Amino acid sequence: MDSRDDVREFLASRRAKITPAQAGLPNYGGSRRVLGLRRAEVALLAGVSPDYYVRLERGNLTGVSDSVLEAVARALQLDEAEREHLFDLARAANTKPRVRRRPAPQIRPGIRQLLHAMTDAPAFVRNGRLDILAVNPLGQALYAPAFDTAARPVNLARFCFLDSRALDFYPGWDDSANITVNLLRTEAGRDPYNKDLTDLVGELSTRSEDFRTRWAAHNVRLHQTGSKRFRHPIVGDLILQFEAMPLPADPGLTLTAYSAEPGTPTHDRLRLLASWAASSQPDTAPDVSNR
Repeated sequence: MDSRDDVREFLASRRAKITPAQAGLPNYGGSRRVLGLRRAEVALLAGVSPDYYVRLERGNLTGVSDSVLEAVARALQLDEAEREHLFDLARAANTKPRVRRRPAPQIRPGIRQLLHAMTDAPAFVRNGRLDILAVNPLGQALYAPAFDTAARPVNLARFCFLDSRALDFYPGWDDSANITVNLLRTEAGRDPYNKDLTDLVGELSTRSEDFRTRWAAHNVRLHQTGSKRFRHPIVGDLILQFEAMPLPADPGLTLTAYSAEPGTPTHDRLRLLASWAASSQPDTAPDVSNR
């Protein structure tokens, strides 16, 4: 991944989303040859010279101060995820590139025990490129179509874009696809020289036009809480609430757990799925590592 290209395309795409009216600038009428704001207008809003902002949008964030980044973020009306992504891109620009392939993280016994103790909640631990590295029985039952493959670790991005069953499994596939790409784009900003991640992005870009189009949009996302819809092949439609919690002792890993509101059809179906999981899976937490 070329960090200068990422900076240029990210800033240009955010600028294109804001109209002068949204930015509080006067509209003098006439045709505009650009979508959204002009570079000079962003410079004005950020309190920097037009030449300096042009330098930034050409991908040169070397030596840029936090105060300038904050000013640009305000001018472009970046949300929390976009602001963090801009700062990640700046850190990458000021760090000596060092392409590396990270060793597979070891899931601590305490985390596996915690997952296995969560008998009523599907739960799993993933890394930034959406590999499922540990999962409890109910989590594996929920994602049964994704686990119906010999490849380990299961990768949710590959499943979403390269497995046709994902279209049925995610009733709102477009939303799921957007979230998947946005999470990968966010991770690429945090860790741009991770070869495992760049290899995955390259593979998906080559094999999926849907992925390639979404990747080019440079959208990012913080995916911490919300609801998600599934159409499970055994129990049918589910609407589950999720919490995604980074593990402070294990940088780069996130614990995701799902729950259903009591008294709802989803709650009943989740209990049915738990019964199915108990009868069809072994009595220990599944080993989904790459070993």
